[in-house]
Amino acid sequence: MLVSETAGISTGIAQRYATAMFDIAKEENAIKAIEADIAALETAINDSDDLRTLLNSPLYSREQQADAIGAIAKKMELSTTTGNVLGLLASKRRLFVLPQLMRVLQERLAEERGEVTAEVTTAKALTKAQSDKLAKTLKAQVGKSVTIKETVDESIIGGLIVKVGSKMIDTSIASKLNALQNTMKEVG
Repeated sequence: MLVSETAGISTGIAQRYATAMFDIAKEENAIKAIEADIAALETAINDSDDLRTLLNSPLYSREQQADAIGAIAKKMELSTTTGNVLGLLASKRRLFVLPQLMRVLQERLAEERGEVTAEVTTAKALTKAQSDKLAKTLKAQVGKSVTIKETVDESIIGGLIVKVGSKMIDTSIASKLNALQNTMKEVG
């Protein structure tokens, strides 16, 4: 199986679980709780090698994964809905889709709030003023409130790479240098 097929399957699974989780949260007026759970889980996954290993390692049995993720959900005081979904993922040996599930769920929650997330890559961190100005400019372009998710990547040298939905704007110096290099190859 190709890696892209595996990624597609994981995304499909994540979308189904995220849709179900979102619908349940909406029915139970628990959208805020789900948002808080997702933020807490994102931080925990980023900060804990052990948690990432639990999610991805085939060495743990279903029972071990279910017990561990149940204890984590209880310790983190996650909502019942989130705890149940984590338990279900563990029982089906699908904890590996949790990062994709969270991303899809964040998109659904933002859509519910009338927001869109812009993934912005910069060579150095934006100041608050720069970030606010960029958000205002993007809001004028897309017609929705924009939340900026910033990544710093010094290899782009300067400029910005902005992704909003399926649109991407690349004004990085690295891409301009690559384009210039390609043009020079065609000439020579």
